[in-house]
Amino acid sequence: MNLIERFIKYVGFNTQSDPETGLTPSTPGQMHFAEKLAAELKEIGLQEVKLDQNGYLTATLPANTDKELPVVGFIAHIDTSPDMSGKNVNARVIVKYDGKDIVLNEKENIILSPNDFPELKKYLKQDLIVPDGTTLLGADDKAGVAEIVTAMEYLMAHPKIKHGKIRIAFTPDEEIGKGAHHFNVEKFGADWAYTMDGGEIGELEFENFNAALAKITIKGRNVHLGYAKYKMINSIRIGNQLVTMLPRSETPEHTAGYEGFYHLTSFQGTVEKTELTYIIRDHDRDRFERRKKELAHLVNKINAEFGDVATLEVNDQYYNMREKIEPVMHIVDLVSDSMKELGIRPIIKPIRGGTDGAQLSFKGLPCPNIFAGGLNFHGRYEFVPIQSMDKAVQVIVKIVENIAKRVN
Repeated sequence: MNLIERFIKYVGFNTQSDPETGLTPSTPGQMHFAEKLAAELKEIGLQEVKLDQNGYLTATLPANTDKELPVVGFIAHIDTSPDMSGKNVNARVIVKYDGKDIVLNEKENIILSPNDFPELKKYLKQDLIVPDGTTLLGADDKAGVAEIVTAMEYLMAHPKIKHGKIRIAFTPDEEIGKGAHHFNVEKFGADWAYTMDGGEIGELEFENFNAALAKITIKGRNVHLGYAKYKMINSIRIGNQLVTMLPRSETPEHTAGYEGFYHLTSFQGTVEKTELTYIIRDHDRDRFERRKKELAHLVNKINAEFGDVATLEVNDQYYNMREKIEPVMHIVDLVSDSMKELGIRPIIKPIRGGTDGAQLSFKGLPCPNIFAGGLNFHGRYEFVPIQSMDKAVQVIVKIVENIAKRVN
C-alpha cells in the first residue's frame, strides 16, 4: 500500500473525539481505527505492537546495526477534531492544481478558492487531496499517521539505511487536550521523540502556548417582568458585560506570532443562569499567569457590583515545551539539518496551539513537532499536498539515518 492509498484509507475511519464523554478514548471510532492500525503494523513486520485499553498504540522497528544509538520515537494522533464531522469523508485527488477555484461540492456551492485561502498558490502544479466540503479531511493528523507507517515500511525495505531502535506511537484524544494523559513515557522507552502533527511543509516547532480553560458561571434571579425593578438579576446581561470588559484586541482574530489571547468558546444562558467558557493562551509563562489573574479580577468586579453572582474555575491544560527542549536543542538541529539536506527550508516558529509534544516534554520525553503537510485544519476547506506528505516521509527516514551517521 502506498502513502496516498494508506492516507485515503485512514480518513475513511470516523475518529472524531468528544470532550463530553469523560472516556479514553472518548469515542468508539478511535478504538476501532486503532485495532485496524495495529493489525496493519503487524502485517508490515513491526515488532512489539501493543494496543492498550485506552487506545494508545505503540510499536517498534528494531535496530539494524550493532552501533549503540539513541532510541528515537515518532508520534501522531488518531482522532480528528470535534469542530466538524469526520464521518463519511469522501477524499479525492486534484492532479496538478492549476491555481483556480476548486469546487468541493457543486450541489452545496462549496468552493475552495485562492481568493479566500491564498496559501493555495504555493502548491501550483502539485497534487492536492481535498474532501467533498461536507466534512473535514482528517489530515490532522492522519497524514502524520500515514507518513510514520510508510516511513517504517520504507526502512524495512531498505536495510542499507542503518538506524537504531525506533519507537512509534499513535494516541487518542489529542484534539480535546488529552492525547498524552495516559501515555506511559517509561514504557515507550525513547530518548526523545517527534510528533508529526504540523502544518505546511518545512514547519518545525519546539515552543507552544501555555494554555488554560476557564469556566465562569453567573447565577441570576428571575422575577415577573411587571415587578422586576431592583429585584431581577439577568445573568445573560451580566455575562455580556463581563465579555466587554476584556480587551477587544486580545482575541485569536486579532493576534499572531507570540501574541496571546482570551478566546470565548461558549456563551449559554437564561435569566437564571449563564455559563461562559474561555480558553486562555500565551507563550510567555508570566503573561499567561497574569491573564488568569486578570480574568479573576474581572469576576471579582462583577461580584462587587452585583453581589457574588459569579464563580470562576480555571484549569491549566498544558505549558510551553520550550523550557524542556532548550537543554536538548540538538534534537531540533538534527531535524533542521535533515530538512536542508532534502531541499526543504525549515520554518521554525511557535505553535499557536497545543500538541501532544508539549505534555510529553513535561512528562520527560522531549518532543518537538514536525510538519505533516496539511492546511486549513478542522474544517471543510482542509487540504493536503501529496508532495508535502512525501517529503514528510523522507524527513523521518533522513532523521534516523543521520542519527546513525552522527554517532561515532
